[in-house]
Amino acid sequence: MSNKLRYPSDWIKKKESNQKISVITCYDASSAALVEHSNIDSILVGDSLGMVVQGHSSTVPVRLEDMILHGQYVRRGAPNSFVIVDLPFGSYHSSIESGVQNGLSLLQSTNAQSVKLEGAEDDTLKIIYKLTSAGAPVMGHIGFTPQSFLSLGGFRIQGRGDLAASHLLKQAIRLQEAGCYAIVLELMPSQVAETISKEIKIPTIGIGAGVGCDGQVQVFHDLLGLLSDFSPKHARKFDTTAERWISAFNQYHADVVEGRFPGSENSHS
Repeated sequence: MSNKLRYPSDWIKKKESNQKISVITCYDASSAALVEHSNIDSILVGDSLGMVVQGHSSTVPVRLEDMILHGQYVRRGAPNSFVIVDLPFGSYHSSIESGVQNGLSLLQSTNAQSVKLEGAEDDTLKIIYKLTSAGAPVMGHIGFTPQSFLSLGGFRIQGRGDLAASHLLKQAIRLQEAGCYAIVLELMPSQVAETISKEIKIPTIGIGAGVGCDGQVQVFHDLLGLLSDFSPKHARKFDTTAERWISAFNQYHADVVEGRFPGSENSHS
């Protein structure tokens, strides 16, 4: 097992020593326990659970209560891992005060090490500054921001063209100045992400942003091929779990129908 990340400063040390960082999303105790027994550096409880677990078409319907519950599940399964939990859509948009309070409540309720916020608008930066000033670690997130799914018109690559690329770099710098210890870079040209990674001191964690980032984050289900009919371009199936599980389900069905299960070894006398 690799040395697990424990504090935000460990992330920056990884970047300074040119060590890549691996992050996986988890939403429940059993999957989190599996990840904790691996060499993976950190777990993100992403609001992607809205799509992967709840069956929505975006992350927008996910509520703060959902993130608290799933954050608690993951913490129970992975008590020794560095856990990050997303602040969901609407939980930090009505006011700076409510955003700060929700961020603090999310940390207190889940015992996570960090929260993650999307975007770098003025109010978001103020919330991040207040949270980090209060001792609450914050991970930033720019590029394609899933909570802006509706206003962006779907899943679209961000940062194409000099002006858009420059805007993303400015956002990354502002997030660093606000106190973020790391930033997710999502769905942007590889060269843009690499430039940002070189220009800022805090680590960048890419998803659909190329190999030039300081680390990568992938969805648990994508990585294992659990969603057999869906495979985004930025994901690689490191296993064909879905096919093997479906085969096991079919074998169970056949054994039940043909009377081979339960056998005597599965029955009580």
